[in-house]
Amino acid sequence: MAGAPMRAWPTGTLPSSRRSFRRSEPSHDSPRRCIQRGHPRARPVIKRYPSIQALRAIESVARNGALWRAAAELNVTRSAISHQLRLLEADLGFKIVERSGNKSEITPRARAYAEDVRRALSMIASSTARVAQEGLTGSLTISATPGFADGWLCLHLGDFIAEHPDVVVTVLSSHKMADTTNPEIDTFITFGHEPRANLRSVPLFSVEFTPLCSPAYLSRFKSFNDLRILQQATLLHMSDFTDWEDWMTLSGLPSEDARRGICYSDMNIVHTAVLAGEGIAIGDTVLWGKDLREGRLMRPFAASLHESTGYFICTPEENVENPIVDEFHNWLKSKIEFSRLTPTRKS
Repeated sequence: MAGAPMRAWPTGTLPSSRRSFRRSEPSHDSPRRCIQRGHPRARPVIKRYPSIQALRAIESVARNGALWRAAAELNVTRSAISHQLRLLEADLGFKIVERSGNKSEITPRARAYAEDVRRALSMIASSTARVAQEGLTGSLTISATPGFADGWLCLHLGDFIAEHPDVVVTVLSSHKMADTTNPEIDTFITFGHEPRANLRSVPLFSVEFTPLCSPAYLSRFKSFNDLRILQQATLLHMSDFTDWEDWMTLSGLPSEDARRGICYSDMNIVHTAVLAGEGIAIGDTVLWGKDLREGRLMRPFAASLHESTGYFICTPEENVENPIVDEFHNWLKSKIEFSRLTPTRKS
């Protein structure tokens, strides 16, 4: 009403309508404001990481192809490996191992994940080695089979020396592939393993054998789709006919068809003959892998022999704690996996 005096409100109070308005107005100090999406003071989401034991378990299972081999490598029980994989399945939300009867196989999705894990663990191991083992000095004597020494070790050992220039390395090559008795050897790389006292053995990698030949030799035949063409091929053997006999039997061919061709006493000679186009041999896809990737060798058939054994690292117990031996083992396993997974670029 005109002329009516304005009502004075007590100090520190507001009309109810204005009080309700002020209560509904957001406060600049409200904690709710700080956790709203996009707010500059919002707390970041914390990522969850699987346990390192579970990651080591899936990497080892994928690389070794069996739970028991992974358990032996990691020095734990098979049930412990299974437990770690179940925990990882819960984290990832997909199946890691599928069972068919008494056989367990890693799923394709889990295998792809394991390859990423392998690369990450390798980077961690390499970084740790550089920090912890910087300035490593001393000597290392390695015994390796001729095929492994010639087909892989001599091609990569320079990388180990580059990382540890003060380590003097000696490589001895023996045709006695399971001989681990020389007391002068710090660590052995063997094909196959017979348990011995005072010797710690871990699987290095399993082996796949399949017919391999050069592109030039393959071009002599119209097609290798018909396995009977092998009757016209020159078969190359190492020592005896066993590998070809086993492969013929696996492929449904008479084993006696394998008992011809040329036998050599050394796999390195067989390798040289295959590269020269002199015939076709049952070769190791790991040790001859570089030739396959670079096109010097070809694999005409899919069938392969999957042996229950493979290459092992065997170390006398008194050398297990040797830091040079331990570093070489870590480097060796990491380097083998990278050389198998990373294609070699053609120049």
